Amino acid sequence: MTACGARYGGARRAVVVAAAVVALAAAGCASSSPAKASGSKSSSKLPSAWTNPWVDQNEKSPLRPVDGKYLDLNKNGKMDPYENPDLPIERRIDDLLAKMTVEEKTCQLCTLYGFRRQLMDDLPKPSWKQAIWKDGLANIDEHLNGWQGGRGIGVESGLVTDTPHVWPPSAHADALNKVQKWFIEETRLGIPVDFTNEGIRGLGYFKATCFPSGNGMGSTWDRGLLRKQGEIVGAEARAIGYTNIYAPIMDVMRDQRWGRDEDCYGEAPYLIAELGVPLIQGMQSQGIASTVKHYVLYSTPKGGREGQARTDPELPPRDVEDIMLYPFMRAFRDGRAMGTMSSYNDYDGIPISGSPYWLIDRLRRDFHFTGYVVSDSDAVENIFLRHHVAEDAKGAVREACNAGMNVRTTFSAPEKYILPLRECVKDGSVTMATLNDRVRDVLRVKYKLGLFDRPYVDPAKADGAIMTPESMATALRASRESIVLLKNEALRAGGSATKASTKSSTKAPSSKTAAPPLLPLKKDGLKKVLVCGPNADEKSYALSRYGPFNVPVITTLAAVKEKLKDTGAEVVYAKGCDQVDPGFPETEILPEPINAKEKEAINDAVKLARGADVAVIVCGEGNKTSGESKSRTSLDLPGRQLDLIKAVRETGTPIVLVLINGRPLSINWPDKHVPAIVEAWYPGAQGGTAIADVLFGDYNPGGKLANTWPKTVGQIPMNFPSKPNAQWESPKAANIAGVLYPFGYGLSYTKFDYSNLKARPESGSKFLPGGNVIVEVDVKNTGSREGDEVVQLYTRDVTSSVITYEKNLWGFDRVSLKPGESKTVKFKLTPYMLSLINRQWKRVVEPGEFNIMVGASSEDIRQKTTINVEAGK
Repeated sequence: MTACGARYGGARRAVVVAAAVVALAAAGCASSSPAKASGSKSSSKLPSAWTNPWVDQNEKSPLRPVDGKYLDLNKNGKMDPYENPDLPIERRIDDLLAKMTVEEKTCQLCTLYGFRRQLMDDLPKPSWKQAIWKDGLANIDEHLNGWQGGRGIGVESGLVTDTPHVWPPSAHADALNKVQKWFIEETRLGIPVDFTNEGIRGLGYFKATCFPSGNGMGSTWDRGLLRKQGEIVGAEARAIGYTNIYAPIMDVMRDQRWGRDEDCYGEAPYLIAELGVPLIQGMQSQGIASTVKHYVLYSTPKGGREGQARTDPELPPRDVEDIMLYPFMRAFRDGRAMGTMSSYNDYDGIPISGSPYWLIDRLRRDFHFTGYVVSDSDAVENIFLRHHVAEDAKGAVREACNAGMNVRTTFSAPEKYILPLRECVKDGSVTMATLNDRVRDVLRVKYKLGLFDRPYVDPAKADGAIMTPESMATALRASRESIVLLKNEALRAGGSATKASTKSSTKAPSSKTAAPPLLPLKKDGLKKVLVCGPNADEKSYALSRYGPFNVPVITTLAAVKEKLKDTGAEVVYAKGCDQVDPGFPETEILPEPINAKEKEAINDAVKLARGADVAVIVCGEGNKTSGESKSRTSLDLPGRQLDLIKAVRETGTPIVLVLINGRPLSINWPDKHVPAIVEAWYPGAQGGTAIADVLFGDYNPGGKLANTWPKTVGQIPMNFPSKPNAQWESPKAANIAGVLYPFGYGLSYTKFDYSNLKARPESGSKFLPGGNVIVEVDVKNTGSREGDEVVQLYTRDVTSSVITYEKNLWGFDRVSLKPGESKTVKFKLTPYMLSLINRQWKRVVEPGEFNIMVGASSEDIRQKTTINVEAGK
């Protein structure tokens, strides 16, 4: 069992738990006295001779020189130990560090943003011999990825279209080879650079395989799919020369107003970990490093605010441990991620990027991290400029480096970090031992990537590696699996539902229902279909600088037309309204009357709706309302979208509402009055095809919500997991009671029955604190269509020494079943999953009763049982 420090700082002390409680150490642990904030200058400093105990001293680089010969990196005509591919990595680093000057070491601790981000050259120029990187660099970020614009360089942000080195992929690979060749041949020691890039929705490149947003991937609940996504991102990156990708985002979404909800896998830490770890493993299996974001406590800014307000997360210590840290612990210990990005927020008054507690005690000691840490943009500078805990820029550099920061990464010139760091080394405020430790981590990753032995890629293979038929098929699968059916009811006069949607059930209507549900639409017999709404023919939602940003996008309108092209049905289109109104965002609190132009646009849609068999209204959000630095003060549909929906409903034409959006929305009126609602998130470049497949029954939706949908922004915070009664609301009081859609919710075109829930000790006859628990349940497709069900396992500690959560997600499995087919789904509960941090701040499994619940959502529990954990010896 690892030891833990005083809670968020202070002297470290042992944690006592049941002897056989495997995996409890995996979470790390907090400790005592929250008043002792993180980052105490004396608590976490590493001894000068400290060696990370989790580093394999015998590990060797994975790649050998192609021709069997070593690279003479320092050009001295002999093989030095750091050039010897047969030696262990740590031995090679020892030799290289001994040869490096302070100038060379400090250059290994800074990023240079690439072409037209900060660097104005696409290929090496003679002037580079006078630049600060003549002594090397840690990494070059986003070089030639096709995006431009940086701070103070006079280049407008946007897409690069006028360089032959961005596209085709073979030209890009050749260009990165030439840049790498310069660092190897023109610097004294020939230390290669790490080429970093973004990769949240697929590789952040001009053209690459495009995947849904994070909350869409979270809604798939499909570990294998995330593994495939990681392999694709890794393979495409490596083929064109990138060696380190900033993905996945392991932040836990806790506030639906937050602009980056779209990038997170959800709000349950176990779900995030179970999806993020396979993606990390898939990426790194292709020979690149995964740098996970944003370590740590980044996703809970006060009030869900964005931009400069991403500080001051208001979280109690146990929620920090049990919710926010768990996915990162798994990313490092199970995923073995080689990188992480340090967030620029604080916790309890201490900046994360200046905290030895977070960057050394927890990250390196507790979580066994052996890679290197990059700063999120301006995280180092903000120690001085935003947080005001350093006297000047040099003080911020000193704090970050001593705290465990390896590489400063932001859009300003690298000398703004390197020169103050050299001053710190000169005056002794950063010791040579600390400098060596920071550089060692960077060099270790470069050796693990094989860059010292095989630094170049083969341009001839690059063109065939991007957007292959196999990768595009996987991306389409992801778009389909990410879709969640929120409502599907039969019609009554006027086109509304026969009854309110049943949020707690994934069952299809029974055979006694007089009319079938609206979806799936039957292609035969349709004469006229209206497709309208601001997102019906929109493409921008699929494109992001955190993923591919110049790929063909199939819209919902185009996909519906393709689906019906041979049926004789007429597909008509009217936009109806824009995503936002002219006064947005002020109109979210001060509504303005609809103007004549807006009325005309809605009337155009209404005219087409009359006589149509069905109206597919595609609403939601986009780049104006969701994303980084785009928090909202409302969760309602922005602009005139609800007016459009109401106006079309007045025609009596049946409506299917399709949502393309980045966060949960408070769609209370549509939920009551619209018979069918499909949630697509930002479904990727092939999202329109996936939506049409669902609408017309060529794919049976099986996605489940990875986040809670409140009825109103006034209910926030409302999320999963929650403490007992913390989200209770009286339906007879002066508030709105209940959620719109709970965590784990999603409907299907078929129905599933659950039976025979069993729980038993994995070994022996008693449930003991140190033993695993095996849970089994039978699931059967009792409907008439093949479909996917996400079987979800929840636990509850019935009586405990401290308050625990009402339900904890500790298992899930997405199973595909044919009509009449059944499957026994098996889960394993480890001791960690039943543990808590007690009043003595020790992580333990307390004897007593535990409820075991299995169902189709967090509120739709189909089977329950109870186990009794007995006291161990």
